[in-house]
Amino acid sequence: MSDTVPEPAATPQEQGQRREQEPGYAPSAPAPLQVPRTPTGDAEVDAHLDRLADADPLATDGHLGVYEDVHRGLRDALTALDARPGPPGPPSTHGSRS
Repeated sequence: MSDTVPEPAATPQEQGQRREQEPGYAPSAPAPLQVPRTPTGDAEVDAHLDRLADADPLATDGHLGVYEDVHRGLRDALTALDARPGPPGPPSTHGSRS
């Protein structure tokens, strides 16, 4: 029987900190996520979604600006849908006499 208490397992954060302290440690360069983007058929929306690829070569802290820009563009595109007049509705038959 041993009187030593086992050391608790390191958390993922602690493991990452240890790895960063190792000699020769170099984090990998930013790489594309290669998430497929399916075209929507709306040129404006597709252009905003294609802009997401601009985040691929950036470090994580650079993603926010791209995401905010894409979000703003998509929000504006949706808002514009409310502003456009839709197709005319069917003629009203209410109150007409035949």
